[in-house]
Amino acid sequence: MEASEWYTCLDDELETLRVAARAAVHEHNTLPPSDRGKIAPKLAQLIEAEDAIVEAPFHCAYGINIKLGKDVFLNAGCTILDCATVTIGDQCQLGPNVQIYCAEHHKDSIKRSVEGLEIAYPVSIGKRVWIGGGAIILAGVNIGEGAVVGAVSLVTKNVAPGQVVVGNPARPIRASE
Repeated sequence: MEASEWYTCLDDELETLRVAARAAVHEHNTLPPSDRGKIAPKLAQLIEAEDAIVEAPFHCAYGINIKLGKDVFLNAGCTILDCATVTIGDQCQLGPNVQIYCAEHHKDSIKRSVEGLEIAYPVSIGKRVWIGGGAIILAGVNIGEGAVVGAVSLVTKNVAPGQVVVGNPARPIRASE
């Protein structure tokens, strides 16, 4: 999985990691805000975060592959399926219901549904990026520093630093100001 090669998501070791993530996510999503703080204790043990705020509800697959920079803000409803590393740079802001997917499932129906084969690619988001609510970032995408992703955009390709992208699929409209 870490080598971006085909693997089976039905693996017992991966299931153990997902169970730990589900417990951490449950704690994060159910603690009163005053007890949860910026990130609930169990989730903070999984996610590498430097003074980031993760609003509830939040969901991740493993947590251990997520790296949040200084002053990152994830709004309510964010989902990060971190089958590969997801790096979010300093001072990024993700709107409500942003989704980041690292895994791609095999196109062969038997390999996908019976064998559970998938492949995962890292996602990297540079410093000071703003991702609007409901945007979806697909596997292997890199978003450059200072870029803006419009709400409800589907990002299938890399975004250059300072670029503004919108739509499905996301396309550049202009450099950010």
